[in-house]
Amino acid sequence: MRDLLYKNLTSDDKRRKIIASSEISDKEGVRSVISRHFIWLLKEVKDCSVKNKPASSIYVLKEKNTKECKQKYFCRIKGSIYAVAGSKIFLIMYMHSLKIHLQDLTQFTTK
Repeated sequence: MRDLLYKNLTSDDKRRKIIASSEISDKEGVRSVISRHFIWLLKEVKDCSVKNKPASSIYVLKEKNTKECKQKYFCRIKGSIYAVAGSKIFLIMYMHSLKIHLQDLTQFTTK
């Protein structure tokens, strides 16, 4: 069994785009839930000095629960870049996140 959910939210007036997807699947006794989020924000800037640019970061987390036969992974990346279109300078800020949950379903049938 496999369930998919996909959302694409675009706002031209707010200069924002959000894409989210989620997938749930049961395969070979393992249930996996995978969620992805992609967010972009666009801002016009007058002064593109380095002090105005947000710092980039990456965050990774891994959890393992052997009693409940579960594993979780989480990764988030934040960053920004400058772009030039015509005579205007834009700051593009982005965030990507990935969540993975794995659970062994065979533990419930063997007890």
